[in-house]
Amino acid sequence: MEPSSSTPEQDFLEELRRHRAELRESMSALEDALAAPATADRARWAERVHVALVELSGDFRGHIAITEGHDGLYRDVLETSPRLSGVVAGLTQEHGQICRQVDDLLARLSAPDDIGGVDTVRDLGTTLLGRLVRHRQRGSDLVFEAYEFDIGGET
Repeated sequence: MEPSSSTPEQDFLEELRRHRAELRESMSALEDALAAPATADRARWAERVHVALVELSGDFRGHIAITEGHDGLYRDVLETSPRLSGVVAGLTQEHGQICRQVDDLLARLSAPDDIGGVDTVRDLGTTLLGRLVRHRQRGSDLVFEAYEFDIGGET
């Protein structure tokens, strides 16, 4: 087996790409769960949405760890490209907003008899997904600006 010729930076960006793909998959699972029929068995629908949201929450918290962590993406970006500090600050702020949205939706789903209506949960869920899509786009732009590397992640 030949030794790897990749650099630590390339390895980190590949790990970031993998995490990005995982987050995208959990976003798709939530979208599918929200779109499923809820009329036949509302409790089952709520459980499916809850399971998808728990998965998304875990993947998003993993995203926060890889970006904001001690050796995370944002620290490296700030060291190599301080001009992007405003973008990093904005993305970090969005992390808190998205976590609050996820937590709010999880709290609604923890009481299936009082979830506030299927339409309300769908509205909140699709609003969350829209925010996540825009956040991922801005994150991808940040990585490209800092490293001229497209993290993509859609497979």
